[in-house]
Amino acid sequence: MAFSFLTQELAIDLGTANTVIFMKDKIVVDEPSIIAIDQNTKKPIAVGKQARLMHEKTNPNIRTIRPMKDGVIADFQAAELMIRGMIKMINNKRSSLFTPNLRIVIAIPSGSTEVETRAVRDAAEHSGGRDVNIILEPMAAAIGIGLDVEEPSGHMVVDIGGGTTECAVISLGGIVWNESLKVAGDVFTSDIQQYLRQQYNIRVGEITAEKIKIAVGAAIPELETPPEPYIAKGPNLMTAYPVEVPVTSMEIAHCLDKSIAKLETMIVKVLEQTPPELYADIVKEGIYLSGGGALIRGLDKRLSDKLKIPFHVAEDPLRAVARGTNTALKNLAKRHYLPYLMK
Repeated sequence: MAFSFLTQELAIDLGTANTVIFMKDKIVVDEPSIIAIDQNTKKPIAVGKQARLMHEKTNPNIRTIRPMKDGVIADFQAAELMIRGMIKMINNKRSSLFTPNLRIVIAIPSGSTEVETRAVRDAAEHSGGRDVNIILEPMAAAIGIGLDVEEPSGHMVVDIGGGTTECAVISLGGIVWNESLKVAGDVFTSDIQQYLRQQYNIRVGEITAEKIKIAVGAAIPELETPPEPYIAKGPNLMTAYPVEVPVTSMEIAHCLDKSIAKLETMIVKVLEQTPPELYADIVKEGIYLSGGGALIRGLDKRLSDKLKIPFHVAEDPLRAVARGTNTALKNLAKRHYLPYLMK
C-alpha cells in the first residue's frame, strides 16, 4: 500500500487498571491506566507508571486520575490526555518526519452503553485515530486465548478485569449471550481494605491492598501450596500509631468470598440463557478464565467444584484481551470480513 509508512496500526486494550498497546505484533505500551495532572495548568505531568508512583502521595497542585471506572470512561478529558500520552510514548521511540494516521482497534466491555462506546471512540479519534474500530472484551479475550470464534461451536469466556467481569457465550463470530458485572479487581482491592479496617483496625491505601491481593490473594482457604503471609503496614485507626499485621491467603479467601459468590451467580445466569447445543459444547470444552482476576489462587478450582464444569486459566491471562485485539487488527489490515468488529 502506498504511503503505508504514514499509517500506524495500534491495538489498544483500554482497561480500568492497565492499558496495553500492541503495534506490529509487539507490546509497545503496558502501563497502569492513570494520569497525573497539574491543577493550575490542567496539563499532564505524568502518565502510566510515573503517575502511579504519585498516586495517593500528591499535594494540592497535582491530581492523579484513573479515567476508567468500571471498564468505561468516567473522566473524558483525562482519558483523552492519557491515550494521547501513551501514543506519544510509542512515537517518542521512533523518529519520523510525519505524524502518522492511526488505525486503531480498541477493546471495550460488552456491557457498555451507546454513550459509553461513543466516548471511547471520540477519545481515540481526538488522540489522532483516523480509522477507529471497536471490539468487545469477551470476544477479544476468546481470540487472545486462541479459540476459533467463527466456528459453529459454543465457547464461554469469563474475563475478570479491573472494573468489570465479562461473561459471554460465543459462536459463529458473535456473542450469543453475555452479562457484565461491576465486581472485579477493584472491588477485590476495596474488600481487602475493608477487611483490614474491621479485623485489625488498620488503614491501608489502594496500592498496599493491591500488593496484598497479588501476594496472598486466594479464592479458597485450603491451597495446596499457600504463599507466605504478607506483612501489611499502616496506621492504627484509633491511635494513629504504626501497626504491622501478617495477612494470610486463608483470610483473603474469607474476605473475597461474597464478591466471588456474585461471579458464580452471574456465570450460572449466563449458562441458564445458553441454548442447549451450545451448552453441551461448553460442558465438553470447559470455560476459560482471563484477565488479572483469573490469577487469584484457587479460583478455577472453586468454580469447577461449584458448577461441575472444568475451568481453564488462559495462558498470560492479563494480556489475553490485548492479544485478541491485536489479532483482530491484523485481520482487519488483511481486509478480512470481521463480524465482531463495530465501526
